Amino acid sequence: MRKLMRKGSERKANLPPGTPVFMGESHEAATKIDVIDYDLGHVERVEVTSIEACRPYKDSPTVTWFNVSGLENVELINRIGQALGLHPLVIEDVVSTRQRPKAEIYDEVVYVVVKMLTWDVEAGEINNEQVSLILGKGFVISFQERPGDVFEPLRGRIDTSKGRVRQMGADYLFYALIDSIVDGYFTILEKAGDAIDALEEKLTAGEDEDALKEIRDTRRDMIFLRKSVWPLREAVATLYRGESDLIGTDVQPYLRDVYDHTFQVMDTVESFRDVVAGMQDTYLSNVSNRMNEVMKTLTIIATIFIPLTFIAGIYGMNFEVMPELKWPFGYLMVWIVMVGVALGLLVYFRRKKWL
Repeated sequence: MRKLMRKGSERKANLPPGTPVFMGESHEAATKIDVIDYDLGHVERVEVTSIEACRPYKDSPTVTWFNVSGLENVELINRIGQALGLHPLVIEDVVSTRQRPKAEIYDEVVYVVVKMLTWDVEAGEINNEQVSLILGKGFVISFQERPGDVFEPLRGRIDTSKGRVRQMGADYLFYALIDSIVDGYFTILEKAGDAIDALEEKLTAGEDEDALKEIRDTRRDMIFLRKSVWPLREAVATLYRGESDLIGTDVQPYLRDVYDHTFQVMDTVESFRDVVAGMQDTYLSNVSNRMNEVMKTLTIIATIFIPLTFIAGIYGMNFEVMPELKWPFGYLMVWIVMVGVALGLLVYFRRKKWL
């Protein structure tokens, strides 16, 4: 990610404000525009093949959701933004996919950057993607880095007219998109909680060969979650304070509910961070205890062999006159003394509970 940030910064250097430059990971996905146009009595879903075809939907009295996936074609994204009347600074932030979650109020639109998180089952890790949401008068635009999102349940509610989405305006759709992303955080936290529990069981069972790497990966994930959620709280707070006329008073309570959800996510993330930090301390303590056991064993062995080495050293001297050299039972007596010393030390260590 740091390499991507450096590359994007180099490309963007010395350019005037409002110049769109793609700053993200290449997914080689073609830009695609899906439109959902609806009101209480009808719903229409269509994939738009030309930019000019977007204008009638934007100016219609119904609620329109433009979902744009694939941001690498900067020229096309710029043309889409111009066709939908977006500010150049908004288009610049849309293609700069390493933005911090934020909310910005413009004269004619409300712009929000959110991190959409999904769980990769095969890799067992978190995938993140920047989603830019734009609320205008009667329409909502969502920009995604690649196809695939967490909005399918919302699309289903629009198709079947379940809930309030077909009865409300574009501001409620705007809220529903943010709420879908925040709800996805709880799924990520559930998966992360399961992974933390499994890792804790491994540590308890002493199966911690790769535990330090897993702990570090989990801690990095928690830090990333915190960076994704912490600024989102302030962004949602900006929305429900009523700083834009595009968000009605009837939608503000729903945005406050999302704000409460972000608090719940943050509390859980902080709890997980504390648990992971405790697991790291436990791992280091286990490593230290094992090292102490090894050192104790080596110390006991060395202590036993020190007097034996002393005895062997004495009788290994090359003096011609030594009283025990001519004694017929000298060899046996040395063995008896050495074995007796070793057994005596073992008994002493046992009584001291060092063994």
